[in-house]
Amino acid sequence: MTEEIENDNDELSEDADLYEHFRIEIDKKQAPIRIDKFLMDRLPNVTRNKIQNGIESEAIKVNDKATKCSYKIKPLDVVTVSLPHPPREDVVIPENIPLNIVFEDDQLLIVNKPPGMVVHPAYNNWTGTLVNALAYHFQNLPISRNGEIRPGLVHRIDKDTSGLLVIAKTEFAMSYLAKQFFDHTIERTYIAMVWGEPKENIGTIKSNMGRSLKDRKVMAVYPEGSETGKHAITHYKVLKNIRYVSLIQCNLETGRTHQIRVHMKHLGHPIFNDVTYGGDKILRGTSFSKYKQFVENCFNIIPRQALHAKTLGFIHPTTKEFMQFDSELPQDFQDAIAKWESYVEYE
Repeated sequence: MTEEIENDNDELSEDADLYEHFRIEIDKKQAPIRIDKFLMDRLPNVTRNKIQNGIESEAIKVNDKATKCSYKIKPLDVVTVSLPHPPREDVVIPENIPLNIVFEDDQLLIVNKPPGMVVHPAYNNWTGTLVNALAYHFQNLPISRNGEIRPGLVHRIDKDTSGLLVIAKTEFAMSYLAKQFFDHTIERTYIAMVWGEPKENIGTIKSNMGRSLKDRKVMAVYPEGSETGKHAITHYKVLKNIRYVSLIQCNLETGRTHQIRVHMKHLGHPIFNDVTYGGDKILRGTSFSKYKQFVENCFNIIPRQALHAKTLGFIHPTTKEFMQFDSELPQDFQDAIAKWESYVEYE
Protein backbone atom coordinates (compact mmCIF):
# COMPACT_ATOMS: atom_id res chain seq x y z
CA MET A 1 0.00 0.00 0.00
CA THR A 2 1.44 3.37 -1.03
CA GLU A 3 0.38 6.95 -1.23
CA GLU A 4 1.66 9.56 -3.62
CA ILE A 5 3.25 12.37 -1.60
CA GLU A 6 4.27 15.47 -3.49
CA ASN A 7 5.96 18.69 -2.45
CA ASP A 8 4.38 21.88 -3.71
CA ASN A 9 7.17 23.47 -5.75
CA ASP A 10 5.26 26.49 -7.03
CA GLU A 11 7.02 29.83 -6.65
CA LEU A 12 5.71 31.23 -3.38
CA SER A 13 5.81 34.59 -1.65
CA GLU A 14 8.44 35.22 1.01
CA ASP A 15 5.84 34.60 3.73
CA ALA A 16 4.86 31.30 2.13
CA ASP A 17 8.49 30.18 2.30
CA LEU A 18 7.90 29.69 6.02
CA TYR A 19 5.64 26.74 5.27
CA GLU A 20 6.09 23.18 4.14
CA HIS A 21 3.62 21.96 1.57
CA PHE A 22 2.55 18.37 0.98
CA ARG A 23 -0.16 16.79 -1.12
CA ILE A 24 -0.96 13.18 -0.23
CA GLU A 25 -3.18 11.04 -2.43
CA ILE A 26 -4.59 8.20 -0.33
CA ASP A 27 -4.24 4.67 -1.68
CA LYS A 28 -7.44 2.92 -2.75
CA LYS A 29 -6.72 0.10 -0.28
CA GLN A 30 -6.19 2.34 2.75
CA ALA A 31 -8.12 1.26 5.85
CA PRO A 32 -10.02 3.96 7.79
CA ILE A 33 -7.76 5.73 10.28
CA ARG A 34 -7.87 9.05 12.15
CA ILE A 35 -6.23 11.74 10.07
CA ASP A 36 -3.97 12.96 12.90
CA LYS A 37 -2.63 9.43 13.49
CA PHE A 38 -2.23 8.86 9.76
CA LEU A 39 -0.19 12.04 9.30
CA MET A 40 1.97 11.20 12.32
CA ASP A 41 3.22 8.18 10.37
CA ARG A 42 3.62 10.00 7.06
CA LEU A 43 5.19 13.37 7.86
CA PRO A 44 8.77 13.60 9.14
CA ASN A 45 9.50 15.29 12.48
CA VAL A 46 5.92 16.48 13.06
CA THR A 47 4.25 16.10 16.46
CA ARG A 48 0.61 15.11 16.94
CA ASN A 49 -0.03 18.43 18.66
CA LYS A 50 1.31 20.31 15.64
CA ILE A 51 -0.92 18.25 13.33
CA GLN A 52 -3.99 18.88 15.49
CA ASN A 53 -3.26 22.60 15.56
CA GLY A 54 -2.85 22.51 11.79
CA ILE A 55 -6.25 20.84 11.40
CA GLU A 56 -7.94 23.34 13.70
CA SER A 57 -6.36 26.29 11.82
CA GLU A 58 -7.40 24.73 8.49
CA ALA A 59 -3.78 24.41 7.38
CA ILE A 60 -4.60 20.73 6.82
CA LYS A 61 -7.51 19.92 4.51
CA VAL A 62 -9.14 16.88 2.97
CA ASN A 63 -10.36 17.21 -0.60
CA ASP A 64 -9.82 20.98 -0.32
CA LYS A 65 -12.19 21.23 2.66
CA ALA A 66 -11.58 21.89 6.35
CA THR A 67 -11.67 18.76 8.49
CA LYS A 68 -11.60 17.56 12.11
CA CYS A 69 -9.02 15.57 14.07
CA SER A 70 -11.53 12.73 14.45
CA TYR A 71 -12.02 12.44 10.69
CA LYS A 72 -11.07 9.01 9.34
CA ILE A 73 -9.42 9.15 5.97
CA LYS A 74 -10.94 7.14 3.13
CA PRO A 75 -9.50 5.60 -0.02
CA LEU A 76 -8.72 8.16 -2.75
CA ASP A 77 -8.95 11.14 -0.36
CA VAL A 78 -6.52 13.96 -1.11
CA VAL A 79 -4.88 15.49 1.98
CA THR A 80 -3.10 18.84 1.65
CA VAL A 81 -0.75 20.07 4.37
CA SER A 82 0.74 23.54 4.92
CA LEU A 83 2.70 23.53 8.18
CA PRO A 84 5.34 25.92 9.49
CA HIS A 85 8.74 24.27 9.53
CA PRO A 86 11.99 25.12 11.28
CA PRO A 87 15.16 25.70 9.21
CA ARG A 88 16.61 22.38 8.07
CA GLU A 89 19.86 23.32 6.41
CA ASP A 90 21.62 21.02 8.88
CA VAL A 91 19.23 18.07 8.71
CA VAL A 92 18.75 15.43 6.00
CA ILE A 93 15.76 13.12 6.36
CA PRO A 94 16.54 9.60 5.01
CA GLU A 95 13.86 8.39 2.60
CA ASN A 96 13.40 5.03 0.93
CA ILE A 97 13.49 6.32 -2.65
CA PRO A 98 14.73 3.93 -5.38
CA LEU A 99 18.04 4.82 -7.02
CA ASN A 100 19.20 3.88 -10.52
CA ILE A 101 22.80 2.95 -9.71
CA VAL A 102 24.92 2.47 -12.83
CA PHE A 103 28.17 1.61 -11.01
CA GLU A 104 29.35 1.22 -7.43
CA ASP A 105 32.55 0.32 -5.60
CA ASP A 106 34.01 1.17 -2.19
CA GLN A 107 34.89 4.75 -3.20
CA LEU A 108 32.02 6.04 -5.32
CA LEU A 109 28.83 5.33 -7.18
CA ILE A 110 27.32 6.59 -10.42
CA VAL A 111 23.61 7.43 -10.33
CA ASN A 112 21.36 8.01 -13.33
CA LYS A 113 18.97 10.71 -12.06
CA PRO A 114 15.48 10.79 -13.54
CA PRO A 115 13.93 14.09 -14.63
CA GLY A 116 11.84 15.75 -11.94
CA MET A 117 14.06 14.74 -9.00
CA VAL A 118 15.69 17.56 -7.06
CA VAL A 119 19.33 16.80 -6.20
CA HIS A 120 19.53 18.26 -2.68
CA PRO A 121 17.08 19.65 -0.09
CA ALA A 122 16.29 23.35 -0.15
CA TYR A 123 13.32 25.59 0.49
CA ASN A 124 10.08 23.94 -0.71
CA ASN A 125 12.01 20.72 -1.46
CA TRP A 126 12.95 19.30 1.94
CA THR A 127 11.96 15.77 0.95
CA GLY A 128 12.01 13.54 -2.11
CA THR A 129 15.49 14.59 -3.22
CA LEU A 130 18.47 12.53 -4.36
CA VAL A 131 20.28 13.39 -1.12
CA ASN A 132 17.33 12.11 0.95
CA ALA A 133 17.58 8.84 -1.00
CA LEU A 134 21.37 8.63 -0.56
CA ALA A 135 21.04 9.19 3.20
CA TYR A 136 18.67 6.20 3.39
CA HIS A 137 20.62 3.74 1.23
CA PHE A 138 24.16 4.61 2.38
CA GLN A 139 25.56 5.22 5.84
CA ASN A 140 28.33 7.65 6.73
CA LEU A 141 28.63 9.36 3.37
CA PRO A 142 31.07 12.30 3.54
CA ILE A 143 29.67 15.79 4.04
CA SER A 144 29.90 17.92 0.93
CA ARG A 145 32.30 20.80 0.44
CA ASN A 146 32.03 24.05 2.42
CA GLY A 147 30.41 22.22 5.32
CA GLU A 148 27.03 21.90 3.62
CA ILE A 149 24.96 18.88 4.67
CA ARG A 150 24.80 17.16 1.30
CA PRO A 151 26.05 13.61 1.86
CA GLY A 152 28.25 12.32 -0.95
CA LEU A 153 27.36 15.12 -3.35
CA VAL A 154 30.27 16.30 -5.49
CA HIS A 155 28.24 18.11 -8.17
CA ARG A 156 24.62 18.49 -9.21
CA ILE A 157 22.29 18.85 -12.19
CA ASP A 158 18.99 20.70 -12.36
CA LYS A 159 15.72 19.15 -11.20
CA ASP A 160 14.34 18.70 -14.73
CA THR A 161 17.64 17.67 -16.28
CA SER A 162 18.16 13.91 -16.39
CA GLY A 163 21.40 11.96 -16.37
CA LEU A 164 24.58 10.90 -14.64
CA LEU A 165 26.00 12.05 -11.32
CA VAL A 166 29.04 10.77 -9.43
CA ILE A 167 28.61 10.35 -5.67
CA ALA A 168 31.55 10.08 -3.26
CA LYS A 169 31.43 7.36 -0.58
CA THR A 170 34.58 8.41 1.29
CA GLU A 171 36.18 11.70 2.33
CA PHE A 172 39.18 10.90 0.12
CA ALA A 173 36.96 10.29 -2.92
CA MET A 174 35.09 13.51 -2.19
CA SER A 175 38.31 15.54 -2.18
CA TYR A 176 39.83 13.75 -5.17
CA LEU A 177 36.74 14.14 -7.34
CA ALA A 178 36.10 17.73 -6.22
CA LYS A 179 39.65 18.64 -7.29
CA GLN A 180 38.96 17.31 -10.78
CA PHE A 181 35.82 19.43 -11.03
CA PHE A 182 37.79 22.45 -9.79
CA ASP A 183 40.52 21.81 -12.39
CA HIS A 184 37.87 21.29 -15.13
CA THR A 185 39.31 17.88 -16.00
CA ILE A 186 36.01 16.03 -15.58
CA GLU A 187 34.55 15.03 -18.95
CA ARG A 188 30.85 15.79 -19.18
CA THR A 189 28.74 15.39 -22.30
CA TYR A 190 25.14 16.56 -22.47
CA ILE A 191 22.55 16.04 -25.18
CA ALA A 192 20.03 18.81 -25.77
CA MET A 193 17.24 19.55 -28.20
CA VAL A 194 17.21 23.26 -29.03
CA TRP A 195 15.04 25.57 -31.07
CA GLY A 196 16.30 26.31 -34.59
CA GLU A 197 19.44 25.30 -36.45
CA PRO A 198 22.73 26.89 -35.29
CA LYS A 199 24.69 28.59 -38.10
CA GLU A 200 27.89 26.82 -37.10
CA ASN A 201 27.85 23.04 -36.65
CA ILE A 202 30.70 23.25 -34.14
CA GLY A 203 31.36 26.12 -31.77
CA THR A 204 32.45 27.34 -28.36
CA ILE A 205 30.63 29.84 -26.18
CA LYS A 206 32.80 31.83 -23.77
CA SER A 207 31.39 34.37 -21.35
CA ASN A 208 31.04 35.32 -17.75
CA MET A 209 27.91 34.04 -16.06
CA GLY A 210 26.12 35.24 -12.95
CA ARG A 211 22.76 36.13 -11.45
CA SER A 212 20.60 38.35 -13.61
CA LEU A 213 20.46 41.93 -12.37
CA LYS A 214 16.77 42.01 -13.35
CA ASP A 215 15.72 38.66 -11.87
CA ARG A 216 17.87 36.96 -9.23
CA LYS A 217 16.17 33.62 -9.85
CA VAL A 218 17.81 33.22 -13.26
CA MET A 219 21.34 33.38 -14.62
CA ALA A 220 22.59 35.75 -17.30
CA VAL A 221 25.56 36.14 -19.65
CA TYR A 222 28.04 38.97 -19.12
CA PRO A 223 31.08 39.96 -21.23
CA GLU A 224 34.07 37.67 -20.84
CA GLY A 225 36.52 39.19 -18.40
CA SER A 226 33.99 41.51 -16.77
CA GLU A 227 33.78 41.90 -13.01
CA THR A 228 30.27 40.44 -12.98
CA GLY A 229 29.83 36.67 -12.87
CA LYS A 230 32.28 33.80 -13.31
CA HIS A 231 34.10 32.48 -16.37
CA ALA A 232 32.02 29.92 -18.30
CA ILE A 233 32.89 27.84 -21.37
CA THR A 234 30.60 25.48 -23.30
CA HIS A 235 31.63 23.55 -26.42
CA TYR A 236 28.79 22.42 -28.69
CA LYS A 237 28.35 20.28 -31.79
CA VAL A 238 25.22 19.86 -33.90
CA LEU A 239 24.33 16.17 -34.13
CA LYS A 240 21.21 16.53 -36.27
CA ASN A 241 19.08 19.30 -37.71
CA ILE A 242 15.36 18.57 -37.62
CA ARG A 243 14.31 21.76 -39.44
CA TYR A 244 12.69 23.70 -36.60
CA VAL A 245 14.75 22.11 -33.82
CA SER A 246 18.22 20.60 -33.58
CA LEU A 247 19.83 17.87 -31.57
CA ILE A 248 23.15 19.06 -30.14
CA GLN A 249 25.98 17.75 -27.98
CA CYS A 250 27.41 20.05 -25.30
CA ASN A 251 30.65 19.54 -23.43
CA LEU A 252 31.24 21.57 -20.30
CA GLU A 253 34.65 23.03 -19.60
CA THR A 254 33.24 24.84 -16.57
CA GLY A 255 30.15 23.99 -14.53
CA ARG A 256 28.19 27.13 -13.73
CA THR A 257 24.56 27.10 -12.63
CA HIS A 258 22.26 26.58 -15.66
CA GLN A 259 25.32 26.96 -17.90
CA ILE A 260 24.13 25.08 -20.99
CA ARG A 261 20.62 26.48 -20.72
CA VAL A 262 21.88 30.06 -20.49
CA HIS A 263 24.54 29.68 -23.18
CA MET A 264 22.11 28.18 -25.67
CA LYS A 265 19.66 31.02 -25.06
CA HIS A 266 22.53 33.46 -25.55
CA LEU A 267 23.32 31.75 -28.86
CA GLY A 268 19.70 32.29 -29.93
CA HIS A 269 18.70 28.66 -29.61
CA PRO A 270 16.98 28.06 -26.23
CA ILE A 271 16.55 24.48 -25.09
CA PHE A 272 13.20 23.02 -26.10
CA ASN A 273 10.55 23.45 -23.38
CA ASP A 274 12.90 25.27 -21.00
CA VAL A 275 10.35 27.33 -19.07
CA THR A 276 12.96 29.45 -17.27
CA TYR A 277 14.85 30.53 -20.38
CA GLY A 278 12.07 30.92 -22.93
CA GLY A 279 12.12 27.54 -24.63
CA ASP A 280 8.52 26.76 -23.73
CA LYS A 281 7.21 28.96 -26.57
CA ILE A 282 7.08 28.31 -30.32
CA LEU A 283 10.27 30.00 -31.52
CA ARG A 284 10.62 28.45 -34.98
CA GLY A 285 8.19 27.15 -37.56
CA THR A 286 4.92 28.09 -39.22
CA SER A 287 1.79 29.89 -38.07
CA PHE A 288 -0.52 27.03 -39.01
CA SER A 289 -2.80 25.82 -36.21
CA LYS A 290 -1.87 22.22 -37.04
CA TYR A 291 1.80 23.02 -36.36
CA LYS A 292 0.97 24.82 -33.12
CA GLN A 293 -0.97 21.78 -31.92
CA PHE A 294 1.93 19.52 -32.90
CA VAL A 295 4.37 21.59 -30.81
CA GLU A 296 1.99 21.58 -27.84
CA ASN A 297 1.85 17.79 -28.12
CA CYS A 298 5.65 17.69 -28.04
CA PHE A 299 5.67 19.90 -24.94
CA ASN A 300 3.34 17.38 -23.32
CA ILE A 301 5.57 14.47 -24.35
CA ILE A 302 8.64 16.03 -22.70
CA PRO A 303 7.22 18.36 -20.01
CA ARG A 304 10.66 19.72 -19.03
CA GLN A 305 13.77 21.14 -20.64
CA ALA A 306 15.14 18.68 -23.21
CA LEU A 307 18.55 18.26 -21.57
CA HIS A 308 20.29 15.03 -20.53
CA ALA A 309 23.69 14.47 -18.87
CA LYS A 310 24.69 11.56 -21.09
CA THR A 311 28.32 10.76 -20.30
CA LEU A 312 30.66 11.31 -17.37
CA GLY A 313 34.40 10.66 -17.30
CA PHE A 314 37.02 11.07 -14.54
CA ILE A 315 40.10 9.57 -12.90
CA HIS A 316 39.18 7.04 -10.20
CA PRO A 317 40.37 8.17 -6.73
CA THR A 318 42.29 5.01 -5.82
CA THR A 319 42.95 3.03 -9.03
CA LYS A 320 43.94 6.25 -10.87
CA GLU A 321 42.36 4.79 -14.00
CA PHE A 322 40.19 6.88 -16.30
CA MET A 323 36.56 5.78 -16.10
CA GLN A 324 33.77 6.80 -18.45
CA PHE A 325 30.07 6.11 -18.12
CA ASP A 326 27.30 6.49 -20.66
CA SER A 327 23.52 6.60 -20.35
CA GLU A 328 20.59 6.27 -22.71
CA LEU A 329 18.30 9.20 -23.36
CA PRO A 330 15.16 8.91 -21.21
CA GLN A 331 12.03 7.71 -22.94
CA ASP A 332 10.36 11.15 -22.98
CA PHE A 333 13.40 12.59 -24.76
CA GLN A 334 13.49 9.75 -27.29
CA ASP A 335 9.76 10.10 -27.95
CA ALA A 336 10.06 13.85 -28.55
CA ILE A 337 12.89 13.35 -31.06
CA ALA A 338 10.95 10.65 -32.89
CA LYS A 339 7.87 12.86 -33.09
CA TRP A 340 9.82 15.77 -34.60
CA GLU A 341 11.55 13.47 -37.10
CA SER A 342 8.22 12.01 -38.15
CA TYR A 343 6.62 15.45 -38.50
CA VAL A 344 9.44 16.79 -40.70
CA GLU A 345 9.49 13.67 -42.85
CA TYR A 346 5.77 13.81 -43.68
CA GLU A 347 5.28 17.58 -43.66
